Parts: sequence; C-alpha cells; structure tokens
Amino acid sequence: MDIAEVTIDLADASLPGDLALPDEPAGVVLFAHGSGSSRHSPRNRAVAAGLNDAGIGTLLIDLLTAREGELDAGTGELRFDIGLLTGRLAGAIDWLAAAPPTAGRPVGLFGASTGAAAALAAAAERPGRVAAVVSRGGRPDLAGDALERVTAPVLLIVGARDPQVLRLNDDAAGRMRAAEHRLEVVPHASHLFEEPGTLEQVTAMAARWFDRYLHQGAAVS
Repeated sequence: MDIAEVTIDLADASLPGDLALPDEPAGVVLFAHGSGSSRHSPRNRAVAAGLNDAGIGTLLIDLLTAREGELDAGTGELRFDIGLLTGRLAGAIDWLAAAPPTAGRPVGLFGASTGAAAALAAAAERPGRVAAVVSRGGRPDLAGDALERVTAPVLLIVGARDPQVLRLNDDAAGRMRAAEHRLEVVPHASHLFEEPGTLEQVTAMAARWFDRYLHQGAAVS
C-alpha cells in the first residue's frame, strides 16, 4: 500500500493530508473530521485503516490551517462554519479528481460530527464526483437546504445511546428525498463510539457501503 503526505493547495488555504492507496483501490474516501478534531483523529484513523484493509483508499486532511486551528481552539467558531468546511471539502474533491494517483477513481465522503454536515453539503455541490457518503455520529441537520440536493447514497450511523443526535439524523433523513439513504443504529454505542466493538461495527458498515457504491461509480465512469 502506498502512503504519502500531500498538500492540497486551495484558493484560501494549503491543507496537509495523508493519502493511503491500496493496490487497485475501489475508490478513495475523503474524511471530514468533527468538531475540534483534525486528520489525526484516532477514531477516523481507525476507520480509515479498516477501509484500507478492505481495498479502499483514504485521504485524511485538516480542514483548518494551523492558525485557524489555534483560533478555533479558543473560540470554537470555525468548527461550526459549515460554509467554510464545505468549500474546503469541495476543493479537496476537485484535487482528488486531478491528482495523478487518484484521477478517475470514484470518491466517497466520510464525515463525523459537524464534518458530516460539510460532507453532505459538498456532495450536493459536487453531484457528479461523489459516489457515496457515510456519517458517523454526525450532525446532518447543519447541512440545511443542501440535504434536499444530495443525490449520492447516504449512510447515517448513530449510537443507540445518543438520542438527541439520533433524532436529528432521523429528521435529516426525511429531507433527503433525492438520495438513497439508510439510518443504522449501533446498539450500546454512545456519541463517540467508545464502547468495545462499536467502532468496529461502524467500520464494517462503512466498508460495505463504500464497497458497493464506489464499485458502481467505477462502472459508471
């Protein structure tokens, strides 16, 4: 498997990332981390490793620059700037479409917490380039009207012990009329999926979803 540190140069920022590509990957999943997190999130890295084992490439990036991260650590305001995060993700999707190692490969999005809202909004902005979306303990409600424009298949994964987020996901699912979607509830799991075996269930669900729809995206392209 090829693993490389990359830099995604966008109009408003240069974002560091970690790109992992198994031999002949089914596609590449771009990760959108959650509130106050980064590409070093141990949970997202665990899921990414599971996807790699399943033959799926991954790209973990920092959605904020180092300076923005310092500002956000004190104010918490940028982690909820869905417009900013969506723009960064859309730029990363375009980067994947143009970069030689990943050009032509189907792209999936995996979002956690507020990153899930940005992933869904980015999927709405890049309907021809996003083959599937998975949300882990996400806040899809923060995607607003973009939910009605998402056409990529969406899997929403929520812990059974996270009732408020479960309700928000159920409401958001009802707004995704243009996209195939499914809400999966992981028994005994809380918001961060810290309970033994629960994150492994998330990884298995995500791998199945991406394997199915990334292969369909490859067939279409």
